[in-house]
Amino acid sequence: MADQTFQTLGEFLIEKQDDFKYSSGELSRLLSAIRLASKVVNREVNKAGIAEIIGQAGMENIQGEQQQKLDVLANDIFIEALSQREVVCGIASEENDDYIEIISKENAHLSKYVVLMDPLDGSSNIDVNVSVGTIFSVYRRVSEPGTPVELRDFLQKGVNQVAAGYVVYGSSTMIVYSTGNGVNGFTLDPSIGTYYLSHPNMMFSKSGKIYSINEGNYAKFPKGVKEYLKYCQEEEGDRPYTSRYIGSLVSDFHRNMIKGGIYIYPSTSQSPKGKLRLLYECNPMAYLTEQAGGKCSDGFQRIMEIEPTELHQRVPFFCGSSDMVEKAEEFMRNAQ
Repeated sequence: MADQTFQTLGEFLIEKQDDFKYSSGELSRLLSAIRLASKVVNREVNKAGIAEIIGQAGMENIQGEQQQKLDVLANDIFIEALSQREVVCGIASEENDDYIEIISKENAHLSKYVVLMDPLDGSSNIDVNVSVGTIFSVYRRVSEPGTPVELRDFLQKGVNQVAAGYVVYGSSTMIVYSTGNGVNGFTLDPSIGTYYLSHPNMMFSKSGKIYSINEGNYAKFPKGVKEYLKYCQEEEGDRPYTSRYIGSLVSDFHRNMIKGGIYIYPSTSQSPKGKLRLLYECNPMAYLTEQAGGKCSDGFQRIMEIEPTELHQRVPFFCGSSDMVEKAEEFMRNAQ
């Protein structure tokens, strides 16, 4: 990545700014803030084992889950970076009970955008040195600029997203994002702290040979999911498929987008509404999936058409190569 002929993320943002129909420079500054925060989080993730910031923080988040120390740190880093740039009027995070109102020092409440994020997805894997990530989603506010941000600014369907992306902190650190004109990936050169375009125009293949699901929960899965897994494991045609599951959504999604596959986190008898969060995980990943030619649903309907009713709403999640998702949906319908 040291080859300076690569296009940097900063150059790419400037070049593509005019492609964005609401372009005023704000969105580019917002994405630049995420770029900066990701570098700081990357530094903390990479020194976690020697900096006493692995393990539990001794607190629970709104979902009743134990917060990891790095969850809290990453959340603070992204909130600080987005707040200081004065480009968002509100932030909602998986780690916070309620949304955060951001008041600009100079132009109180005038910012047009809100950000929803999972600051450190898969953070329980930090202790065992497995890849983790950040997921973010950007919407234009629906309330009147100049007034305080409202809950309805965050409870928007996924189809209203103007940008979404993720950062994967793995063997290399990458930002992958879209503003509605395809999906592009940028890899961090840690020697100079610059992201370079490494994966232009990322696309899901129409089908694939990987299925990703926590099969340890098999007994709790709906009948349609069980039947689809049997189908994946049959020796017929290009099957059986290969099972690959990391347990970090960003990592599993990233691999499947590059190699072709399906990721499933279904409802279970213990979690009948699903486990993943619609606003912080499913909508942004669905946006990227569709921009990359894939498909995303809850097993029956398009994820981005689901009407949110609460900040921390959960849904079942099927996403990836379109043929594979459609086949899984077929099994779900037939099992009803």
